[in-house]
Formats: sequence, C-alpha cells, structure tokens
Amino acid sequence: MKNTTRRTTGRAVALLAGAAVTALALTACSSGGNASGSDGGSGKVEGSITLQTWALTPTYTDYLNGVIKDFEKKYPDAKVKLVDQPGDGYADKVLSQASSNSLPDVINLPPDIALPLAKRGFLQDVAKDDSKLSSTYVKGALAAYNYKGVDGTFGYPWYLNTDVDYWNKTMFQKCGLDPANPPKTTDELFTQAETMHQKCPDDYLMSRKPGLSDFSLAGVKIINDQGTKFTFANSSKAADLIAKYAKAYKEGLMPSSVLNTDYLGNSTLFTQGKVAWTTGGATAISDFEKNNPSLKGNIIVSSALDNPPLYVQGLSVSAKSKHIATAEALAAFMTNAKNQEAFAHLVNIFPSTTSSQSDPYFSKDDGTVEAKARVLANDALKTAKNLNPVEANSAMTDFLDQQIALAMKGGTTPEKALQTAQTKMNSLLANS
Repeated sequence: MKNTTRRTTGRAVALLAGAAVTALALTACSSGGNASGSDGGSGKVEGSITLQTWALTPTYTDYLNGVIKDFEKKYPDAKVKLVDQPGDGYADKVLSQASSNSLPDVINLPPDIALPLAKRGFLQDVAKDDSKLSSTYVKGALAAYNYKGVDGTFGYPWYLNTDVDYWNKTMFQKCGLDPANPPKTTDELFTQAETMHQKCPDDYLMSRKPGLSDFSLAGVKIINDQGTKFTFANSSKAADLIAKYAKAYKEGLMPSSVLNTDYLGNSTLFTQGKVAWTTGGATAISDFEKNNPSLKGNIIVSSALDNPPLYVQGLSVSAKSKHIATAEALAAFMTNAKNQEAFAHLVNIFPSTTSSQSDPYFSKDDGTVEAKARVLANDALKTAKNLNPVEANSAMTDFLDQQIALAMKGGTTPEKALQTAQTKMNSLLANS
C-alpha cells in the first residue's frame, strides 16, 4: 500500500510513492468536463465502470470488494471492476493510460500525478456535480486537488496522513534540555540544538538540511499564482534560511553526514540513538521501538514544527468515462465517512472527512504515547497543508537539494545556489 506520508516528489512513506509526473508527454485533448462521456454527473447511476487502485491488493482486497459490493447493492444498475496496479512505475502507467485514452473510470491518484492529467483535460471537475465537497472533506485535502491555472477540483480526497515530531527523552535530559518543552518552531529548534551541542558535543538535535517545505514554512512564495514559474529565489527569506542552516552545519550542530550522498536520514539516526529528533507518521513510534527496544519509554511526541504537512491520496474521475455519474457516485461513496473510517481502522491513515475527526479512535488520548501521537496527528489535519507545490517533481527537488548542500558546504552562496536551482527548475517546469 502506498500510504499517506509518502510523496511522489521522492519521499516514500505511508501515502505517496516517488515518481516523476513528467516522464511521458500526454496527447492533447479538450479541456475538462464530460464532452466525450455519454452522461453527466447528474445522470443515472448505471453501467459498468473500472476502479483502479494503487498497490492496495492483496492486503486490502476484502475491504475494497466489500465497499464495491455495498455500492452495487445501493445502485443495482451499476457494476464495478477492480484493477490494482503495483507501486513501482505507477505514475508512468497512469500517464500511458491517459495518452492512449484508456484511463479507468475512477483512478486512485495523489495530487501531483493528477496535475498533468487535469491540465490536459483528462480528469473531471467533480466540484461541478457535487455541491457538498467543501462541507464533507478536510479543507487542506480538498484544496490539494485545486491547481494553479486550472479551474476546478479534480479529485475526491481519500486517505490522509501528516507528521508529528519525536524526541529522545534520555538525550534531552543528558544534554540540558527539558523533555516537557521540546521545540515548537524552527527557531526554537536551532536554539535548543545549540544548547545540546554545548552540553553534549557528540550528540545532535538536528540532522537534516532544508527544502521547499521549509521555504514554505518561512513564508517564501515558492511558485507564481499561475503555477508556471518558481519564485523562491526572489525572496531573501529563502537565502537567509539556507545561511542559517549553513552556519549550524559549520558550528557542528548537526552530523557532517547530512550533506553526503550516503546519508542515512534522520529517522534512521534517531532509531540508532545518534540524534534526538525526527519526524514521522502517527504510528512511527512502533517502528522505532521495534528496531531499537531501548527507545521504549524514552520517546516524547509533539506536534510538527510550525505548520503540519499534509499527505493526500484521492480518487479522480476520468473526463472520458462513458458513465461519469456512476464514476462520481463511486468516488463519493468510497470516500464517505463510514467507508473511510472503516479503512482507517485497518490501516495507519486518517480519513479526509471532517465528521471523522470526532471519532474517538482518532480523537481520544488513552495516556499512551501511541494514542497521543494519533490525537496530535488528527488535530493537525485540521490545519495541515501541502507544503511542497505539486508542480515540483523529484527531478526538480533533487537538483535543489544538491544546490542547498553545496551552499551549506560553502561551495557557493545561498543566493547563487537558489538562483541556479530556480533557473533549472523553471526549465524543467516549462517542458513538463
């Protein structure tokens, strides 16, 4: 299963898998709507349609078949065929289906893979036919399927995730920090990292370099309103942030390996007890403790720094479907509160429906660290947002990452690194 804390821009976790959405040039076609479909969103729910999911079977076959059976019971004239695609190469598969006009009627898509399809008219604007979208789904999740320069909403939000922060209590106590008051902001992170370094020169609080999401948190305008040009290099805030990280790196506030190609990642270093902070999904603590039993009872959990990130999966409808009303009805049915809550009890995800946020399973703290992490994540989803613009694919962010590392090593200035990255990213964007 591709879960909610993974991103198609390259970060693998619980919802979005890495993939380059520009790998295949799509054939031109008419803009959105149902011009080539035989019925509109207000038509009768009937006919045979295909649902395509992403790496959900065989683990969740019973759940999916159960939802389909309930849907067909509610709409006796409709039939649904389930097709599941493997995780690897999913973006290329979907784009190939679009270019050959063979998109399934309902497609499991994260926002970034949906973007090029929406731009070229392959996806239905579901907001045209469903007036209850804004009152049904979490604001940030729905907004993830609204794109700059394209009118409409091109997906029903399905399952979600976000990050919470995990801290090593033993390292805090040993190095002069208060476990009851871990950092709440990036600025506090730098301050406490310096305190830890002074008390424990061989221990680290920080173990990462900044990226686009950090620019967003710093108030940097990353891309223009049309979604056609990156603009982050135009802001002094972005250069100031890199300079701040470069200074911290030079002063030894983070491991030197963070700029190496073989860097293990802060999650691995946290699990090994070498750094005192990492981020992860609401259930990450079980993995930490499984891989390093000495961490059991020594992990503190808190809300993500500044503004929580949002990871989204959704169900989009093909604008070329012969049964758009049926496809939209299935997407809405699969993402209703009842079906999402049932799914979220099977999987380590969160529903995108606002009414589900009061479900005791997600909202009640039983006193365990695990429950606290789940409650914090559930609360965070009320304000969480996608911090990385969907226009930024993995090729773009990888190049930016290289330039940031160069600036942190002192090989170039933050300003020059940002400008070089922006120029390259805009070139890639123009050709996407």
